[in-house]
Amino acid sequence: MGELETALRKVRDGGGRAFVPYVTGGYPGVDAALLRALADAGADAIEVGIPHSDPIIDGGVIQEASRVALERGTHPRDVLATIAEADLDVPVAVMTYANIVTRPGLDAFVGELAPAGVRGVIVPDLPVDEAGELEKAAEARDIDVVLLAAPGTAPERYAAIGAAAHGFVYCVTTYGVTGTRDALASTAHEVVASMRPETDVPLLVGVGIATPQHAVEACAFADGVIVGSALMGKLLDEDRAGLIELAAAFREASRAP
Repeated sequence: MGELETALRKVRDGGGRAFVPYVTGGYPGVDAALLRALADAGADAIEVGIPHSDPIIDGGVIQEASRVALERGTHPRDVLATIAEADLDVPVAVMTYANIVTRPGLDAFVGELAPAGVRGVIVPDLPVDEAGELEKAAEARDIDVVLLAAPGTAPERYAAIGAAAHGFVYCVTTYGVTGTRDALASTAHEVVASMRPETDVPLLVGVGIATPQHAVEACAFADGVIVGSALMGKLLDEDRAGLIELAAAFREASRAP
């Protein structure tokens, strides 16, 4: 069990709910100071995206943030340098895509994470039955590979995800890409309910958590929430203070009822 899972289990087992904000590495304003501000706002862990040219799970806000970051010449090592500079007391997970992970080789990629202070890695386009080699390389460095569970998944795959889960399970609320929604999808509860019998790892809900009220609703059945597009939307509007204020509101909303 790595530091990411340990931290989130501590929140859950203490009766709380976790708040995990996401920001896109390399986008203007996503610097060490912002990561520290998110930690100060009460984040239990922080997810930092390593931008990719084909972010298949990401909606318009994160796609735009990734585009800008890449046009600025952002390299994965730049994102890791920002995380290292922040030197946070809460665990950090990076989110990226399989091409970025496999191109330098799994050992080489994972080998750069731990020295930067990264404690988890999320690769949405690497399914559970193809994640074994990455999990082995990451486990050797006490890094949790976070798997995703989505609506419509077959029962046997829920079981496979649960058996292999580390850190937390990223429970996708609905079909489609990331982005804000008008309401929390009913499928969010279905995914969490399907995963509960399969694992004791914390179950966090992400994709479409657009408002603090959505966080309240999700935390009634999940172990926490991941919030990305709502926060990055503030930064795209050049409202850094608004991002931090909204993060604090999500933190408060996601506290145990």
